Amino acid sequence: MSKGNARHRATRLTIGLEIVLALVIFSSIYAWRTKDLLATDGSVQAPYFELIDLDGHVRTLEDFRGKPTILYFFAPWCAVCNASAHQLRWFDNWFGKDVNLVMIALDYGEAREVQEFRESHELQVPILYGNGRTAIDFQVPGYPTYYILDGSGRVRSKDFGYTTVVGLAWRTTVGIRN
Repeated sequence: MSKGNARHRATRLTIGLEIVLALVIFSSIYAWRTKDLLATDGSVQAPYFELIDLDGHVRTLEDFRGKPTILYFFAPWCAVCNASAHQLRWFDNWFGKDVNLVMIALDYGEAREVQEFRESHELQVPILYGNGRTAIDFQVPGYPTYYILDGSGRVRSKDFGYTTVVGLAWRTTVGIRN
């Protein structure tokens, strides 16, 4: 084998090991960030809630049964939540007839802050005023946190942080089974 081939093989091996190491690091960080969230094996029924929406109506988890539901917990001041908002709007435009997208505001001072968040991002999805009990029940460690529920309200997927339309679509169409 020539020196050039040996060097080329060593370079490919190094790149392969770097990719594996990056995947291990990414997977470890993901596991650590989501370790305290609700289980996603289908054994956990999403906690019941009765929350007021921005229009003053009481909404419960039962209102969203029958199709996959994304419960997206956010704070109006959260920079990542603000950066993700357009992804949520696009997701709702493209998949809203097949998937419920429900945003639940936590950690806000006044209702006006949540309403301004909705208006500034031109969101048409239900936005509910959450509270401390909601955050505890859903084990929300920070923002944004979201859960994907199947049509019967069982937790099937979870995540924390920025998301994309593609990520949400995958989790709600491929990642869960009713």
